Amino acid sequence: MFKNYLLTAYKVFMRRKLFTAINLLCIVLTLVVLMVITALLEHAFRPTGVEGKSERFLQVTMIDARSPDGHNTWNSPLGYKLIDQYLKPLKSVQVVAAVTGTETVSVYQEGRVTELAMRHADANYWKMLDFTLRAGRLPNADDDAQGHMVTVLNASTAGKLFAAGNAVGEKISVGGQTFEVIGVVQDELHFNAYADLWAPITSYPTTDYQHQMMGNFTALLMGASAADLPLIKQEVEQVAKTVQFDDPKQWGKAYFWADSKFDVFARLLVGESNQADSGAGTMLTLLLLMMLLFMLLPALNLVNLNVGRIMERSSEIGVRKAFGATSAQLVAQLVLENVLLSLAGGLIGLLCAQVVLWWLQGSGLVPYLAVQLNAAVFAYGLLMALIFGLLSGVIPAWRMSRLDPVFALKGAA
Repeated sequence: MFKNYLLTAYKVFMRRKLFTAINLLCIVLTLVVLMVITALLEHAFRPTGVEGKSERFLQVTMIDARSPDGHNTWNSPLGYKLIDQYLKPLKSVQVVAAVTGTETVSVYQEGRVTELAMRHADANYWKMLDFTLRAGRLPNADDDAQGHMVTVLNASTAGKLFAAGNAVGEKISVGGQTFEVIGVVQDELHFNAYADLWAPITSYPTTDYQHQMMGNFTALLMGASAADLPLIKQEVEQVAKTVQFDDPKQWGKAYFWADSKFDVFARLLVGESNQADSGAGTMLTLLLLMMLLFMLLPALNLVNLNVGRIMERSSEIGVRKAFGATSAQLVAQLVLENVLLSLAGGLIGLLCAQVVLWWLQGSGLVPYLAVQLNAAVFAYGLLMALIFGLLSGVIPAWRMSRLDPVFALKGAA
């Protein structure tokens, strides 16, 4: 029976080649957009490579400070003092790293001024993230302790600043400070890894950062395994209740949470900074609804096209019903045909999505982008194709399966 369905589907598709091509084009365009977005989301929230250990670590990015009366609030990235005094002593955490967000700096080199994105990070940062070292070495604890004026560049920046590309041992001037280049790493585009150059925290011109509860830092907290993450979340929630500000009359209570990368974005977009729930469930639901709505419009267009295609086969349907075919059997056949067409469009869409991603990487529109269609994205693509086939095929199939055999044999719908 299934073999007959496949043969029938093939003959139907070949009978009206232009119609089939229009259907495929609609399916491919829809799925390409969805699969490119899915690949980018997969790259961002389930990374491999430099942030391959992300299943083992959480991050504390923001502190919500509130006055004793609750009337005044202040949201800010963490200060180094908060990380040093309250997060580094956590018992459930294996490694705590402190890193700033990116800041734009002016680099003076050979009479040129180049605007670059810079981070300051401690030695633990380089233990948690698996950068690919191209040349030289990475900063270590001794660089932190001694306040060495050293820096690491990514490969693109090294090539931009030094014509020969051999940057290790060279000196650069950053905002009036002179740094020695000790290493070159591969370009990366990840939430915690993106930058053009890095320097130790202790290379700051002053030590004011050491006394700030609110500043420009993020804390990365890594457990021994992914199983430690729930305990880390609980311990961070408890330690937040013990925070004491320098001026307790100004700020009396602090809220901060250990979040995954997805939680960070969910809390920023739909969650609350003073609630343990980041809003990740709501965020995921919204993403799925947006994808379904995006598929719904072309699916409705295909419904009309499929109704027209199936109406041409009313005589065939009438004959099958006259010989005892049930509505369920007819629906199964017609939906299967539509699903097969959608899966074919999905496979073509996967190839086209890969071409689009190659174009994005080569265009430079997204700096340092390096994303591929992995097995997970491939599975998501086929699932979306299946859903698309069902959305656009069930209604026409059910409508035609309910035709009276007498009218169907006359070719009347």
